[in-house]
Amino acid sequence: MDPLVISNRIFNSRLLLGTGKFPSNETMKDAIEASETEIVTVSLRRANLSGKNDEFANILDFINKEKYLILPNTSGANTAEEAVRLARLSQAAGLPNWIKLEIHPEPKYLLPDPIETLKATELLVAEGFNVLPYINADPILAKRLQDVGASTVMPLGSPIGSNQGIQNIKQIEIIIEQATVPVIIDAGIGRPSHASAAMEIGADAVLINTAIAISSEPTLISKAFKSAVVNGRIDYLIGNNHTSSTASPTSPLSSFIFED
Repeated sequence: MDPLVISNRIFNSRLLLGTGKFPSNETMKDAIEASETEIVTVSLRRANLSGKNDEFANILDFINKEKYLILPNTSGANTAEEAVRLARLSQAAGLPNWIKLEIHPEPKYLLPDPIETLKATELLVAEGFNVLPYINADPILAKRLQDVGASTVMPLGSPIGSNQGIQNIKQIEIIIEQATVPVIIDAGIGRPSHASAAMEIGADAVLINTAIAISSEPTLISKAFKSAVVNGRIDYLIGNNHTSSTASPTSPLSSFIFED
């Protein structure tokens, strides 16, 4: 399969994994390995950046930094200022200067704040960060973020952790059509079929967390998501999207058996 390129870095997998909600760090580690992802997101609220060994807090001990790009995220930030502060803290602790930008001050649906997200993206890009912003499926905002230097745009399929799948497909299709950077569907993907559907419409990648973390078989479902992403991408690349409003026979309609 063709590689994913973000900020001139090449990735062979188009599946990104989050690390929240797993029953244990060991389970998380196994699921990551089974998925064959190359990008793992970590909430800065959960990572121990003090340098002290804390087996209960330091999720980073369970992620091979040589094998995976650790993508710190600013989940929990309510403003641009909070998000920028978290990003700077991450960089000072030695994590990559890549940041998954999340700013969602509204607690019920965790919808991203477009104004604060654009503001934080401008600030972080100016400081040399590769910024991957989480946004509503808003084509205008997506374009503005690209214009100020975002490395990707990450529109939600549906609210975080809802597992509802892609509820805003038309807007996402517009974002993909106009994109000059990779489009990664983030949030709401609950089944491998959802991931495949995202790839079939031309998304460059998907990010999965809850659907894997709360599964009764996280390792097994990770493998299913991996296959779904590959299959969806192949379907998109070969253009297998022809539809018709009428039936079309797969065999000749002539009755050859009875012809003289």
